[in-house]
Amino acid sequence: MENSQTRVNVTLGYTMNVGNFQSLRIDIGIEDQVRDGENVQEGFDRVYKFVEDQLGEKLREAKSEIAE
Repeated sequence: MENSQTRVNVTLGYTMNVGNFQSLRIDIGIEDQVRDGENVQEGFDRVYKFVEDQLGEKLREAKSEIAE
């Protein structure tokens, strides 16, 4: 299935225990079109990788700030 009008949407989240019965929830999501030359799976994989990388970066930033 190839269609430049097809959209893919990925949202990932992570809940981190920060102690003292508190937690921090980070959710990141993005929606994008399947690009020319991509099939739906390739578009999904691209968007998933982007969201996964961003979530990892934001988690590292949050852990660093909590440790300070």
